[in-house]
Amino acid sequence: MPFEGTVNLKNPDVKFQFIEYYGLDPNTAPEKPLRTFFGLVVAESGRALIHELSLKKRKFIGNTSMDPQLSLLMANLGKVSDGDLVLDPFVGSGSLLVAAAKFGGHVIGTDIDYLMLHGRTRPTRKQTRHIARKDESIKANMIQYSCIDKYIDVIVADSSISCWRSDVEFDCILADPPYGIREPTERIGSKDFLPTVKKEGSPVHFPSKVEYGLNEIIKDLMQFSAKQLKLNGRLLFWIPVFREDYNEKQMPRHSCFKLVGNCEQVLTTFTARRLLVLEKIKNPHDTDSCSCTIPSASAFREKYFNDDEHRQTRKQKKEKAAKNKENWFSKSNNKF
Repeated sequence: MPFEGTVNLKNPDVKFQFIEYYGLDPNTAPEKPLRTFFGLVVAESGRALIHELSLKKRKFIGNTSMDPQLSLLMANLGKVSDGDLVLDPFVGSGSLLVAAAKFGGHVIGTDIDYLMLHGRTRPTRKQTRHIARKDESIKANMIQYSCIDKYIDVIVADSSISCWRSDVEFDCILADPPYGIREPTERIGSKDFLPTVKKEGSPVHFPSKVEYGLNEIIKDLMQFSAKQLKLNGRLLFWIPVFREDYNEKQMPRHSCFKLVGNCEQVLTTFTARRLLVLEKIKNPHDTDSCSCTIPSASAFREKYFNDDEHRQTRKQKKEKAAKNKENWFSKSNNKF
């Protein structure tokens, strides 16, 4: 082949691939391939990132750290690319920031949990007793994955109170709002006056907080995104649902967005969560509307734990019936 220059097999400029096809049954494979394929490699799947970003090896994780496969999927559906400005308003331990940074985006996050963002939460790994060390933080994760050049910062902020100037525009907003199961749904108690409560032994004042319904969370997120997203930018977020009660008409809608994706992740026999992918089609006006009729976080939490109790009760009844049946057979065998 008329290629000039030295050959570099570790980091080549051009890759070719030769594939031999021997059929689908390995027990009756022919001596020679049924078909052969030869061509230029134009793209790779990048599945190796799933193992590279594994939570088992990550320095800093939390109770709700998202699985790498899901976070990479969100960054992909959000069309995150080199130079994009990406925001996660419920950043937690920063899993979505890591995925977006791997796609080339410049990332920034906000969260109301001061202790989480400062790496002072309870240990989340088994057989670990210490509070998170200095090298356990969102920034440490970005350094670990060589993404520190994409990391802007994280800010302690309430998602219901925008802290951004009106001229700040994001290319993509990725979010996994709290559902009230493993993380509380809270916001600052008052938007006008912020009373503070000083925790014993802490020099930091924590603002008092109140219940923040899931409907309110989603509405505020969509209203904020309508203002701060660039035109054709994408908003992605998860919504928990009970599978038997799911109705597509109940999903949030906003006149500034069009729905381009609605994916389901099955959690249990009864529950799932939907990943909504919305694309901004116009800038907001006073006449724009936002509708959201999904169950509140407290209602979802109550039903979730009630169903869990029912499942446990059914399981106990089945185990008791099986045990009684086993005892009956053992007594019958003894008689004979």
